Amino acid sequence: MSHKKPEFDIIPLDKLFLDENNPRLPKSLQGGREEDILEYMLLDASLIELMLAIGKNDFFPGEQLLVVEDKKGIYKVIEGNRRLSAVKLLNNPDLVSVQKSKVRQVIEEAEFFPKDIPCLIFGSAEAIHNYLGYRHITGIKEWKLLEKARYLYELWKNEYSEETLDEASRQLAKSIGSRKDYVKRILIGYQVYYKIEDEAFYKIPGLDDTSFYFNYIADSLNKANISTYLGVDMKEIDDIKEITLNDEHLENWTRWLFEKNSEGRTRLIGDSGNLTSLNKVLGHEAAKKAFIEKGYSLDNALDLTGESEAQFFTYLNTALANLENADRLVVKVNVKYNDIVDQIKEIRSLAVKIGRSIQDKEDEDEL
Repeated sequence: MSHKKPEFDIIPLDKLFLDENNPRLPKSLQGGREEDILEYMLLDASLIELMLAIGKNDFFPGEQLLVVEDKKGIYKVIEGNRRLSAVKLLNNPDLVSVQKSKVRQVIEEAEFFPKDIPCLIFGSAEAIHNYLGYRHITGIKEWKLLEKARYLYELWKNEYSEETLDEASRQLAKSIGSRKDYVKRILIGYQVYYKIEDEAFYKIPGLDDTSFYFNYIADSLNKANISTYLGVDMKEIDDIKEITLNDEHLENWTRWLFEKNSEGRTRLIGDSGNLTSLNKVLGHEAAKKAFIEKGYSLDNALDLTGESEAQFFTYLNTALANLENADRLVVKVNVKYNDIVDQIKEIRSLAVKIGRSIQDKEDEDEL
């Protein structure tokens, strides 16, 4: 293995080539033509957003490609194939035959078409992989979503605060290689967070900026009924400064997710399932009243929406369909009765138990 120290250099674009043996590529493309790899990257690797980011901001020297010299004066990129693909297509869109209109639109909006690329030249591909192992596992720490939101908000405040929110989100999305709707949600979400922070996190024990999960806000704003409950209309907002939150509801939402009872539990867990259930409860008046005013658990409030009945029939119909498929295959398989007797008994027992539970409820309703 080579122990040669990496050297920084600016390498012309026409001397840089994609790694055709990149393990992230499908086997069918490994060792193949660069044009085919470019098309795959364009279709599968969100390359349009990256092209927009580079075309608007230029190629950052701190994001140098990691390369090895393949032949005299010719370099293979081991790390940074997406960035190299983006730059190649910015300079030569005819390399691909797919997504031509999207690529053309990016080029029309681009201000930079970098042709001299900052690179770190290593002695071997193995040396690069060792370096990346340190960099990703030990060296660089991934930003939390709150940190990303704060950064985006500062960018908006310093550069785009005079634009409409849609236009600012579009410009920011281009600059960071993301989507406009995502950036807009994060910017609005940061305003929601700022209100919570300004209220000293409602003095909830243990809650501060280090323990607050910003993704709860981002996920909640993606659900119409929760968003409405908080006082946020994602479609109508066009100026962050004019957002008027429902203070009482925002405090409720924060306490549901972060305030722990004597057993150390919160009313809600901020995962996708719980937030989806909350969204359904807040969209149903009786369930909403039961959850907020009467203190029902989320599951019990959800029952009032009819969601449980729908799930019950879905499970029954799925089980029946699976049994019908098993019945269809029984003549084709070589299975002994002793191999399935336990499953048969359990199916019969569960079916009887479900039937009895339904009958018992009917009897109670008649009393």
